[in-house]
Amino acid sequence: MSRRNDSSAVIRIKPYFYVHVLDNNTNVTRTVVGPKTFTRMDHQDVVSGPDAMVMIPPRHYCIIQNPVSRNEDNEVVVEESGQIKIRHGDEEIRFEQDPFPLYPGEKLYGKVSPLQVVAPNTAIRLRSVRDFDDRVAGDEWLFEGPGTYYPRVEVQVVEIVRATIIQPNQALRLRSRKEFVDSTGETRLAGEEWIVRSAGAYLPDVNEEIRDTISAYILTDKKALQLEATRTFVDVFGHTRKAGEQWLVSFDDAETHIPDVHERVIGEVPITTLNSRQYAIVLDPVDPKTGLPSLGSRQLRKGEVSFFLLPGERLESGIQNVHVLDSEEALLLRSRETFEDADGTKLPGDRWMIFGPCDYVPPVEIEIIEKRRAIPLDENEGIYIRDIKTGKVRAVTGESYMLNPYEELWEKELTDIVEELLSKDGRYQGKNGGRNKTSQRDKTRLVTYRTPHNSALQIYDYKEKKARVVFGPDLVKLGPDEEFTVLELSGDVPKEPKQINALALLLGPDFMTDVVVVETSDHARLSLKLSYNWHFEVNRESEEASTRIFNVPDFVGDACKAIASRVRGAVAVHSFDNFHKHSARIIRKAVFGADEEGHILGRFEFPSNDLVITNIDIQSVEPVDSRTRDALQKSVQLAIEITTKSQEAAARHEAERREQEARGKLERQKISDEAQAENARTKLLSFQAHSAAVEATGQATAEAKARSEAALIEGEAAVKQSELQSQAQTIKAESDLNQEIATQEAEIEHKRALVELEIQRARDLARIESSKFKRIVDAIGANTLKAIAQAGPEMQAKLLEGLGLKSFLITDGNSPINLFNTASGLIGGPPQQ
Repeated sequence: MSRRNDSSAVIRIKPYFYVHVLDNNTNVTRTVVGPKTFTRMDHQDVVSGPDAMVMIPPRHYCIIQNPVSRNEDNEVVVEESGQIKIRHGDEEIRFEQDPFPLYPGEKLYGKVSPLQVVAPNTAIRLRSVRDFDDRVAGDEWLFEGPGTYYPRVEVQVVEIVRATIIQPNQALRLRSRKEFVDSTGETRLAGEEWIVRSAGAYLPDVNEEIRDTISAYILTDKKALQLEATRTFVDVFGHTRKAGEQWLVSFDDAETHIPDVHERVIGEVPITTLNSRQYAIVLDPVDPKTGLPSLGSRQLRKGEVSFFLLPGERLESGIQNVHVLDSEEALLLRSRETFEDADGTKLPGDRWMIFGPCDYVPPVEIEIIEKRRAIPLDENEGIYIRDIKTGKVRAVTGESYMLNPYEELWEKELTDIVEELLSKDGRYQGKNGGRNKTSQRDKTRLVTYRTPHNSALQIYDYKEKKARVVFGPDLVKLGPDEEFTVLELSGDVPKEPKQINALALLLGPDFMTDVVVVETSDHARLSLKLSYNWHFEVNRESEEASTRIFNVPDFVGDACKAIASRVRGAVAVHSFDNFHKHSARIIRKAVFGADEEGHILGRFEFPSNDLVITNIDIQSVEPVDSRTRDALQKSVQLAIEITTKSQEAAARHEAERREQEARGKLERQKISDEAQAENARTKLLSFQAHSAAVEATGQATAEAKARSEAALIEGEAAVKQSELQSQAQTIKAESDLNQEIATQEAEIEHKRALVELEIQRARDLARIESSKFKRIVDAIGANTLKAIAQAGPEMQAKLLEGLGLKSFLITDGNSPINLFNTASGLIGGPPQQ
């Protein structure tokens, strides 16, 4: 408390003010309240003040620290020394009352504050800080609105709690902080969770904690909710659910569903709808009596039907369409288990077929292996079929074939070389000259090959161990146990082995080219490029002769080697000059041989495969040694030059002779042409003169005719124009007249209508006025009107009689009045006759 530094002896204290005065003799401070004039003694000091009293308006409060102690009569307790007794360290809350001073030691904590108003759907969470009444320190409770909260020093405001609005299709998930009894009267254990589904405002208790706001799942006739129980409990529908159990909540159970705290949402399950042409196989179906899945079972469901797959159920291969078979289709079926049908008892593994036309839905005991269709085959088409019981493979061609239950299509494998050759046109094809393969071959289809014209194809049957030869043109159909014989022929120049792969052997005639290196008797090495004409002479009627052409696998290489051997032996006994002069004869004789008379034969036969060489063409002879080749080239060039020069000289003399002859002919022709040109020029001039005369005459005649025609046309046009103008004026005048007549008629009609309207209006107004006047007269009455009419004159007469006047005149004096004749009426003399 601070001492007030004021030396004034007299202190005037206003109303509602107070001062604290310290008595230095007793060392006691007392409170002096105004209105009052306080005289300070010498032993007194004004400690504080004048200070305004504490005023608490209605619905306000304040907190007083170190409040004074009061007895049972609410009177301030004073100690024996006269000092006011205060409660140090305590607080007191005071509400609306008269202004009061603060006693020495009391302090106002904060300001005077309004009382806290708790709105609806709101509460204050309170905590007891000391024991009072039936509360102990630490207790918590709610003060719910609407209302005004009056604070207490024993109670602490923890927080303001606002109600949570639960919308329709919503719920609150609550958890208990400790064991208590909730608003519904149920005992909740600490940590227990539950759901509040009632729509509206929900104010949680102090022992309740809001975990989450849960929105309901909207269920329709096409959507259900799959749930799983996290512990054993009783759901909202009254069913006992065990931990781990799964079930569906559909539209038939409720339109909306809010999952319970012990329910876990697995997901939404869409409805499965089957139309009249669909079916489905349900695996592990749920028994409707026990509610448990029948593990390992299968159930057939046909449309039209809609259902939800229950937990544990699943569809085998989804929704399937009814198998519709036409007359060329069938279904291959296999029995899963023993069952009875119209055809008898079916054992597991039995196979049979259902043929169309029909529609088919397989029962659960039957498995559909595949859908088969009759394979239409032309005369040159076929398929390979294998019997799965016996393993026998056969080929079927030229018919529409449906596989039997124990038959399947068999794939015939071919080597890569044969596959490549079949994809080409069958001609000889080099390794590096092949074309890209076409689309992949269907291995179940019959392998066919069109043998080219004048060719032969060998096919070997591994089962019968025999070969057959097909001559082209023909179509080869390969059996299940047959394979093509692939020919590997020599190619390139000079010939190299295994350069050409082929299926068909061309019979010729054809040619082949090879390079042979020979050496003469004088050791000159030469490179000969030879071309051979060849063909096969085969008897197609004889099977032995037909197969003989394939005895030599590489007839090209074999023939070229044989011919080269003969040529090298023949050239070795001749010198270079002799061979250079007689090379063709030497080579042909070496290959074909000669008869007894020395004539060269015309063919060379190979009896092993009936190959015949009919001709040899020497395309080039080149020395292998470079010096020999250079000397030969020089000699050849010199001979060529000599021959060329002699030919050039002869040609030059012949050209000069022909030039002189041509020059003479040209001069003679020139003179003749000039004479002819002069004659033609004379004729041209005469023709030009005649043409000019004709042209002048024709032009004058045409101009005269044109002028006369123009004048005639202008006159006719003027006449026609006048007639049209006259017609136009007539039409315009008539149009104006008709328009004026129509205008006048319209004005007359308009005025007539206005007059009629005015007449009608006057009639209506007169009728209205007469009716109005009649109603007024009827309303007032005849006697009343008579009384009104007589009231004015009678009253005036009575008024004049009362004044003693017969009549009177009132004027303002500004307007002159002629009273000469009037006076006779005003003066009561005898009336004039």
